[in-house]
Formats: sequence, structure tokens, C-alpha cells
Amino acid sequence: MKVTVERAQLVKSLTHVHRVVERRNTIPILSNVLLRAEGGELKLKATDLDIEISEAIPAVVSEPGATTVPAHMIHDIVRKLPDGAQVELATRPDGATLDIRSGRSKFSLQMLPESDFPDLTAGTFSHTFTLAAADLKRLVDRTWFAISTEETRYYLNGIYFHAVENGGGLKFRAVATDGHRLARAEIEAPHGSEDMPGVIVPRKTVGEIQKLVEDPEAKVTVELSDSKIRLTFLGKDGENPSVGIVLTSKLIDGTFPDYGRVIPQGNDKLMRVDRGEFATAVDRVSTISSERGRAVKLTMSEGKLVLSVTNPDSGSATEELPVEYDQETLDIGFNSRYLLDIAGQLETESALFRFSDPGSPTLISDDAEPSTALYVLMPMRV
Repeated sequence: MKVTVERAQLVKSLTHVHRVVERRNTIPILSNVLLRAEGGELKLKATDLDIEISEAIPAVVSEPGATTVPAHMIHDIVRKLPDGAQVELATRPDGATLDIRSGRSKFSLQMLPESDFPDLTAGTFSHTFTLAAADLKRLVDRTWFAISTEETRYYLNGIYFHAVENGGGLKFRAVATDGHRLARAEIEAPHGSEDMPGVIVPRKTVGEIQKLVEDPEAKVTVELSDSKIRLTFLGKDGENPSVGIVLTSKLIDGTFPDYGRVIPQGNDKLMRVDRGEFATAVDRVSTISSERGRAVKLTMSEGKLVLSVTNPDSGSATEELPVEYDQETLDIGFNSRYLLDIAGQLETESALFRFSDPGSPTLISDDAEPSTALYVLMPMRV
């Protein structure tokens, strides 16, 4: 194999693919990135056996061929080469070494054979649809923080994507929960998603989706099977370009709980508050809370909200905010970090809280109808 590529394109592509490679591997080939030069392009691929990312970039191919080299090592090498450089990758006749040349720099890396590299893309996909990359990222951004990190509840370790009838139309919905809070966001269902199976996309894959959506005007084709999801990032016009990124991932093999049962229906105590003022006030008073406690108390009375934190070890803090609230006085406590996570995802100037009582879940949403995102938060004792 002998191929020449621009440094900027190569480092960008290596940045995309090398992230899935774990730093420590008991299987040596999983530490490597697959390089395949053919037909005027260089294809790169990396995997951890759960996720696979591949990308093709334009290249001058003198001798077609394929090999694998350490992913993090070649990324660091190319990243440190000067801007605007041309990079030549060439395998030696011994079949054991790849030479990397650029200007006066030369590096040699040990190779492992391409035939050892695993393939995650085997199998057929039963459902296919295309949506705007910005819409997909918005669904992920508004729900990912509620993904559970408890490995024992593995079926909560991702975002649940499914199609559902809501408000007389079909919606494409994303849901995540860790048992303390639930995040739900939705968009109009794209054509082709009508009868899709509900799928749980793992946390690591969700993180890669967030990073790979670089152009908000791009499109993403989603393909689903019973066990895998494949995302192909397309050009602005929806055409599949010769240069593109493909992310393939295993799905979580489990049943997501019936989340509708934990969304309360009778919360009739409404409070509207300026979202920005609320977030900064929570952040200020929680400075005094303990790392273990993190509880902030909300006391609502007519037209007024008092936020308070008491830490037996360090002191107390209170802050008062004007709100729209005309019900009986209510005291309720929440984890301050959870409140800040949710406030950070809201998009309208004012936030709408719907309370029931101090021991029941609270609903939080944008102050808009209909709201495209809904959050459920369990209270704490304060």
C-alpha cells in the first residue's frame, strides 16, 4: 500500500474514528485502526466490538492495499505534523511496518494484518429512514444527561428511541431515565420510522453521535435491525457523498420500562419562573451544599419562590425570586445538580413547573404549548 493524503483531512478523520478505541485492550487488533487505500480514497475504520466508525477521505493512491496500525499512535503523529503538510503512508515489503513520511519527518509503525480486523457490519437492516442531523442531535442533547450509570440496570444505560402517536400525529421520541429523573424529547416522525422497533442506544454511542454531528444542515440515514443501528452522515442535500462517516453500533439487549406510568397526570400547582434567573439562583445557593447532600429546598407562596440550602457543616443560604404562582404554600426539595441539568436543556425564557405535593414527582418543561421536551424529577427530603 502506498497513498498520499492531506494532513488536515487525515487528522480530522483519525479524530473521528480513534475515539472508539479503548486505551487498554487485551485483544491487540482492537488497538488498531484499519487503513484501506483504493479507488482514489483512503478508508479508515476502528471498533471496540460494540461500536464501529468508518470514514473515507480523498487520497492519491499509488499502490492499493490495506493494513492496520495503532490508532492512538498514528493520531498523535499526524496531529503533530505541520498544517498544510502532505502525508505519505507506505507499507514495507516485509509486511510488518508502515512508514509515515511528511516533509523531513519519518515514522515507522508496527502493523497487524488486515485479515485479523473484526467486522461489525454483518447482517441486514429491516428499517431505514432519514432525518436532519440537527434534529437527531437535539433529541440526544435534551435527554442524554438522564442516562443511568448503574451497570446492574443495563437497560437504562442508553436512550430509548421509538415512534409513538401523540397529539394526533406520529412522533419520533427519545427517552432516558436513571430512576431519579426522566427526560423525554420528540420531533415529527421521519418518513419510514412508522413501524420501527423501540431501540435502546448505548451511552457510548450516544456520545459519539453528539461529536459526529458537525454540520447542522446535514442529514443522517438511520438503519435498524433487532440488534444493531447504523448511522450514515450525509451531505446537506441528502445525497450520500463519496466522503462520509458511518457509525455502526450494537443496541442494548433489554426491555425499556413503561416510562408512561411514572409521568404524573394530576399535577395542578403551576409555577412559571425565568429560566436563567432560576438556574443562576440554584447554582448560587447550592454552593453551600455538601457534595453528598446537594439538596435545595423550594418554598412557593403567592408570587414568590424562596430557594434555601442548609448544610450543618458549613452554614446556610437563601435567595428569593419573583414567580407566577397562586396556589397554597408548598415546600419541596430537589437535587440541585438535577435541577441545573434540566434548566440547561430548556429553551424558552420561562420554565413551567407542575407540582402535586412534596412527596410526588414534579413535571418541568418549556413554557410553550406544545412543549417538545418534558422532564420528570423525583423530590428529595429536606
